[in-house]
Amino acid sequence: MQSKKLGKKKSAPSTEKYLDIAEIRDDLVLLKDGTVRAVLLVSSINFALKSTDEQEAIIQAYMTFLNSLEYPIQIVIQSRRMNVDAYMNRLREQERTIQNDLLRAQIAEYSGFVMELIELGQIMQKMFYVVVPYDPLTNKKKNFWTRLTEAISPASVANLNKKQLLDRIEQVSRRVEIVQGQLNSMGISSARLDTQGLIELYYNVYNPNLFDTEKLTDVNQVQFEEASHVTEK
Repeated sequence: MQSKKLGKKKSAPSTEKYLDIAEIRDDLVLLKDGTVRAVLLVSSINFALKSTDEQEAIIQAYMTFLNSLEYPIQIVIQSRRMNVDAYMNRLREQERTIQNDLLRAQIAEYSGFVMELIELGQIMQKMFYVVVPYDPLTNKKKNFWTRLTEAISPASVANLNKKQLLDRIEQVSRRVEIVQGQLNSMGISSARLDTQGLIELYYNVYNPNLFDTEKLTDVNQVQFEEASHVTEK
């Protein structure tokens, strides 16, 4: 009897149980509470190299940007080890195809220098992101009861139907356009991460030690069934 009891081990809960993310699709991060997130990859500004007038203009533009927001945003700065695999592959391809022996030798020497430099120290790069959220309960353009009805039936309670999903896509896209316009006024360019980019971003966040060794498959090459929590209604 005792051996039988010992043989029945309780299965450990999946890691996904502790994540707030329900799904990533349609260039959106769908959270378990029914809210969604869009993520912008933004450029940086070397503020110290700007003139005094330019610095003041950037500060004023940033103040205007913050005061114009009717919803919270999240600014994330991520430090990650620089991945030079694509760059090194291009160098190897040039070394293989170039006809000039001198240039081929110089490319090989330069490639060896880059690899040695990476091995000697961790070369880091900073990535800047702006997370734009959408919560139906905070949409002031809709009346209170409409917002309440949409908010009390999130993905964790009731399945999102296609109408609800399309509404979230539309609303967050409008917010993204406004935020990108404000960033552009400060001289900051931005690009919205697509589904593949979002998957790679969060995979790197939750698996920093595996990101360089376990490469992700292109999402377009993955076969999957329609998400269970998005229903036809």
